[in-house]
Amino acid sequence: AGVKEDSFNVLDLAEYTKNRPWWRKVFAPSSGSSAEKYNVATQLVIGGVTGWCTGFIFQKVGKLAATAVGGGFFLLQIANHKGYIKVDWKLVERDVNKAKQQLKFHSSGNKMSPEVKSRVDEVIIFLKKNVILTGGFAGGFLLGMAS
Repeated sequence: AGVKEDSFNVLDLAEYTKNRPWWRKVFAPSSGSSAEKYNVATQLVIGGVTGWCTGFIFQKVGKLAATAVGGGFFLLQIANHKGYIKVDWKLVERDVNKAKQQLKFHSSGNKMSPEVKSRVDEVIIFLKKNVILTGGFAGGFLLGMAS
């Protein structure tokens, strides 16, 4: 029988972006700081809105997590009291002491690994390049946490 061939249109993204300057501006690999692209008011609005949304969500998730952890601890205490479960407190104490020793060991050196240091440096450079956007985000985050 006959084989039907479908024709497909191929979209060349390189050609597409040449004709769309807004696309290149937003998604350029070396886009630089937002100070080069947006004025102060726009940066403050973008930072404030994203910060508020993040703070609001963070607050809701935080309340949910606190409720889940507190409720779980409460249920464990009831189950332990009623005899449904037995907690080996000596084992818990031993594990907590082991964790404390490991924390003391890791914090005594007080040196960051090169990978962590490079990430911290990247974040600091970004924050310095986008001071207004970061300030708007911080303010919006605090407002979101408060609402």
